[in-house]
Amino acid sequence: MAGTALRGRLTWLTGTVRDVTQETPTVRTIVLDLTGWPGHEAGQHLDVRLTAEDGYTAERSYSIASAPGEPVAITVQRLDDGEVSPYLTDELRPGDELEVRGPIGGYFVWTGAGAEVGGRPLMLVAGGSGIVPLRAMLRHRERIGSKVPTRLLYSARSLPEVIYRAELDSYGRDGVQVIYTLTRSQPPGWAGYSGRIDARLLAEVSWPAGDDPATFVCGPTPFVEAAANGLVAIGYPATQVKTERFGATGR
Repeated sequence: MAGTALRGRLTWLTGTVRDVTQETPTVRTIVLDLTGWPGHEAGQHLDVRLTAEDGYTAERSYSIASAPGEPVAITVQRLDDGEVSPYLTDELRPGDELEVRGPIGGYFVWTGAGAEVGGRPLMLVAGGSGIVPLRAMLRHRERIGSKVPTRLLYSARSLPEVIYRAELDSYGRDGVQVIYTLTRSQPPGWAGYSGRIDARLLAEVSWPAGDDPATFVCGPTPFVEAAANGLVAIGYPATQVKTERFGATGR
């Protein structure tokens, strides 16, 4: 893939942690000050490298959570058996340094081109931490003043596990609609959707395929497969659906 090819030409940079935000009990956003960062587009990712005292290194890739022009940020979900995520979510503090390399990837990107009023609508589908690059797209849309009609369908296990919940709940203006479906538990009086994303739900909340929406799906591999297949089942051309997926170990 293009992102893999680019890795060999990128330089490791040392950034300083500017800020950390606890998004959920297991998810944290890390904002970095990076000298020499070349800039990024909404939807790209970067590599993080940790080096132990004995010289052992571990690398992981994380989607960039910030819009172009904002300080570089990543949002990390702790994996109990992970080598990198427990350090990033539990131990890293403002002022600490972190090695990163990027940006990487050119396929899963929304530049905002054609996002003027009357342009192609934007359809975003996220599962769990798959919201991260889609959040960057929403923030980019806002920063460039785009009014393109936008819908986000976000699947989470429960409401407390919705990442960026306060930020996402602040939308609902300027043509952005955020739709949640909760797969495991719902709060009392929950009036939103429940259960996994399938073709029936997608048919109810997605833009019509004939509107030619720019479409991005991100999340765990089984989720992405189901959502992408559901979109194709309701008439979306497969070539129109851009996907980003991660396996059991995350990115």
